[in-house]
Amino acid sequence: MRLVDSAEEALDEIQSGEFIWCHSMAATPTRLLEGLAGHARSRRDLTLMQLHLEHAETVTDPSLNGHLRHRCFFAGKQTRELINQGRADYIPLFLSELPKLFRKGEQRVDTALVQVSPPDYHGNCSLGISVEATAAACEVAGRIIAHVNPNMPRTHGDSFLNVRQIHTAFESDEPLLIVGDRKASAVESRIGANVASLVEDGACLQMGIGAIPDAALRCLGDHRHLGIHTEMFSDGVLPLIDSGVIDNSAKRIGRGRTVTSFAMGGAALYDFVHDNPQVAFLDVEFVNNPTVIAKNPRVTSINSALQIDLTGQVCADSIGHRIYSGVGGQVDFVLGATYSEQGKSIIALPSTARGGTSTRLVSSLAAGAGVVTTRAQVDFVVTEYGVAEMRGRSLRERARDLIAIAHPDFRETLAREARDDLKLSL
Repeated sequence: MRLVDSAEEALDEIQSGEFIWCHSMAATPTRLLEGLAGHARSRRDLTLMQLHLEHAETVTDPSLNGHLRHRCFFAGKQTRELINQGRADYIPLFLSELPKLFRKGEQRVDTALVQVSPPDYHGNCSLGISVEATAAACEVAGRIIAHVNPNMPRTHGDSFLNVRQIHTAFESDEPLLIVGDRKASAVESRIGANVASLVEDGACLQMGIGAIPDAALRCLGDHRHLGIHTEMFSDGVLPLIDSGVIDNSAKRIGRGRTVTSFAMGGAALYDFVHDNPQVAFLDVEFVNNPTVIAKNPRVTSINSALQIDLTGQVCADSIGHRIYSGVGGQVDFVLGATYSEQGKSIIALPSTARGGTSTRLVSSLAAGAGVVTTRAQVDFVVTEYGVAEMRGRSLRERARDLIAIAHPDFRETLAREARDDLKLSL
């Protein structure tokens, strides 16, 4: 490992035309991205590959057109507009498939940019709070450039990189990204309570980040022997682990351990995962593999959507033609839950959008909207108005039950559209 004094110096060997993978989510190496923004101006046709980057303003500046182009497997705040302006590329892909793309050589990786902990006695650094597809990218990358940050937790699992694998590094003490806990609205709290009503004792949970998953978790205090096998988790699980509600005892995969691929949250979360052998940060090809997920009993996947039609089709990555997020791991876990013994998949969302002026439950998806989860895969849809069961139900039954959990202001219109457009007699 060559140790240099700055991020800019660490990047000096990157040449025009390279494909660069960037460590993502809360582990985004922002100092390296700042250095790359300057370095790219003297290069042409660099491609920056990523999942969800945080604080990526420097590498999304319009002045980098022709120098650096983003290749996004998930759209974030900064890259969303670039994609919809045609200045960046979006690749719809199940998250479990991304490491395979690297390992099979279907996607070239010339350089990997990572943020790691300092090396231990044996020379092992840790990818810390975000393993996701970065572990696979590092396996195949021509070079690895690292920001060594003393604040990065040392996590257990597939997170370790030996200094012999790192080409160039610089060390800088930087605070980690903190994702603040937002108080749930009344609507989100009702959705959370409705979701929690579907969770059984001994369930193995998959959930994302946000007010609705956290609201559901706050309603699970009376449950027993819950487990976690999820692509990511946040602060909401900590009280349940502390109280013993989450003990991972009923799982068959990773029994006794919380299994994840990345984490985003606050200082308490990062302190909890630091050097904690009861939390395993594993390659997302394994964590999100539906055949692995299904080995656990009572897998309960909790995911969100932007829009759902009255037949149960789920749009989760776009608003019409406009890309908003990504396919991510939703289908991975929906499939895993489907094949899990007594498993269930839940799609939870507010009934309205745009300040209550439009309904998220619609007779037909918006023109251009992408179907992420098909109508054959959804078990339950949850809004603040209740729960609609989809599995084994006809189109007529689905439409009736989805209209019942739509906002009251839109139910009459939805019923009319179901009769007139879908020819369903309710």
